Amino acid sequence: MIELSNITKRYGQKIAVQGLNLAVPAGELFAFLGPNGAGKTTTIKMLCGLLFPTEGTVRVGGFDMRTHGDDARKLISYVPDQPFLYEKLTGREFLKFTCDLYGLDRTRAADQTARVIEQFHLDDFVDDLTERYSHGMRQRTVFAAALVHEPRLLIADEPTVGLDPKSIRELKVLLRQLAAGGVTVFP
Repeated sequence: MIELSNITKRYGQKIAVQGLNLAVPAGELFAFLGPNGAGKTTTIKMLCGLLFPTEGTVRVGGFDMRTHGDDARKLISYVPDQPFLYEKLTGREFLKFTCDLYGLDRTRAADQTARVIEQFHLDDFVDDLTERYSHGMRQRTVFAAALVHEPRLLIADEPTVGLDPKSIRELKVLLRQLAAGGVTVFP
């Protein structure tokens, strides 16, 4: 699912990632660990197509991110380290917006939205403006949005930051279930 071939990313004279080779098969739960400043977020952004490597090739689902990025991005969901929501939308509106971005038809969007609302226990606040959400509520909503289109690759940058112990346990169970179902998980 993921193939990084000798990728290097430079910012001027600074080398953020150097000569990284990595292959992660479909259905793998791959923990991407390292100290601050090691290039984890830069690598994740290259995997998502938000940055391109200075050298090397990034492939997702067999698609080269540089030449077939649109095809690759259809397979991906990305949860950044700081959850972002449009604060003047409700959680439900944000989920619908996400469904629209991925081109889900109206029936599938409604079914998928109902599924993730239940899965992430969003019922109590999904119709409130997201500007009122706590960090944990935001994180749950962002994960629901990331999974609403059933991606083949879930990339999460520091997904447990700010979550309480119960939510962390639930997230770990979810990530294992996704991997068991064939989704490649890259937290």
